[in-house]
Amino acid sequence: MAKNYIQAGEVIDFTAGADISSGAVVVVGSLVGVAITDVANGAVGPASVEGVWELPKVSAAVIGAGETVNWDVSAGAFDVNQATPATGDLTDGCVAVEAAGNGDTTVKVKINVGANTVN
Repeated sequence: MAKNYIQAGEVIDFTAGADISSGAVVVVGSLVGVAITDVANGAVGPASVEGVWELPKVSAAVIGAGETVNWDVSAGAFDVNQATPATGDLTDGCVAVEAAGNGDTTVKVKINVGANTVN
């Protein structure tokens, strides 16, 4: 193996800016990750940056299967793609793998399918 190989990349380390619970979404630059373990504020912990996860959704959002979704930072949930997303929202990098309708509070999302854009 090449001497400059680091890791496969499915899991990366992040530094928590607050107490983070296992299963919570974390944003690392332009990556959406899911905390694998509980991570205390200021501690370093592992986040998965690949795969399909059931994650929080804006309740009123109607999302179709295969639709790209935004991580809405202020709501702490995925939302439909918006023409003008808010500052800090991540767009264009995650896709719903199942439809989720009005009133649903979660959506199944394939994270980091493409490069997220931080607005």
